Amino acid sequence: MIFWKLFFNSNKKTRLEKNTDSQNILLIRNLNNKNKIYNIYLSTTKNINLYELEKLCDSVGWVKRPLKKVKIALENSFLTISLFYYNENKKKLIGFARVTSDNSFNATIWDVVIHPDFQGQGLGKELMKQVIKKLRIYDISTITLFADPQVIKFYRHLGFIIDPDGVKGMFWYPL
Repeated sequence: MIFWKLFFNSNKKTRLEKNTDSQNILLIRNLNNKNKIYNIYLSTTKNINLYELEKLCDSVGWVKRPLKKVKIALENSFLTISLFYYNENKKKLIGFARVTSDNSFNATIWDVVIHPDFQGQGLGKELMKQVIKKLRIYDISTITLFADPQVIKFYRHLGFIIDPDGVKGMFWYPL
């Protein structure tokens, strides 16, 4: 894991359209993915189907976590953002991220995941842009995350840098 810090320029414009459901926002209209057309929606509700989230995390090979703990983590998160599409009036979760924060200066992004069938379509980038945009609304300027080596390039393209102050993250794990 690598400790990252982001000092973000919030002057970028984004394209969002409100849907009739006040908690869902049409993020991308007519995404062509493998010759199928999808409307991709964004939601910031914490009311997430834990089994769908587990299935999404499992699709990218993450270690299973106890659903009771995942539920507590979601309830105590500062922000959660999910990406989904509708199939026969049912939501299909395809992306997710959550954030913890001190509600003032600092935030840490966790659990960023895009379903493998939808990777390479710009959804991870759009998800992260939305996370950062929402954090900047709260005037949070120090945004951190932990990244595995294989995704460092992805986060660098979004403006993340290795901590310029040389501060190293420290961890304590039970033996």
